[in-house]
Amino acid sequence: MAPEEHLDGEQVARQVRYWRDLAQYDLETAKVMLANDRYLYVGFMCHQVIEKALKGLIVCATRSMPPYTHALVRLAKLGGSYDELPTEDQALLDVLEPLNIEARYPAQKDALLRSLSAERCRTLIENTERLLTWISDRCDAGSRSTPE
Repeated sequence: MAPEEHLDGEQVARQVRYWRDLAQYDLETAKVMLANDRYLYVGFMCHQVIEKALKGLIVCATRSMPPYTHALVRLAKLGGSYDELPTEDQALLDVLEPLNIEARYPAQKDALLRSLSAERCRTLIENTERLLTWISDRCDAGSRSTPE
């Protein structure tokens, strides 16, 4: 299905469920990585959580498939939520954005690992959970007010 294709109500519900399930799975994976001191991948998984949640929000807001991108700020803007995000969550997007690439292609792996302490990773997970809830609530509110 092309990103610009309009989805019916059932397709929207199925896609939103798909993206939410993946986001929740990735959140649990981030927690497992933290518990096993795999800090490099905590940040990566937190990025994945928010990316997938935002893609679900795009489906809710536009009734179309999300684009193929990992750019969190762009996804938030496409979903119509960036300007409504609390400042701390806009900042979280900026923190998470580079962790997608840096974890996959860690040219500066040692420096990145030094910056990702257990405490920082716990905070990333807590902030990711908060933002995931905010995104989910926004999508739920939008789907209740969107006619079929």
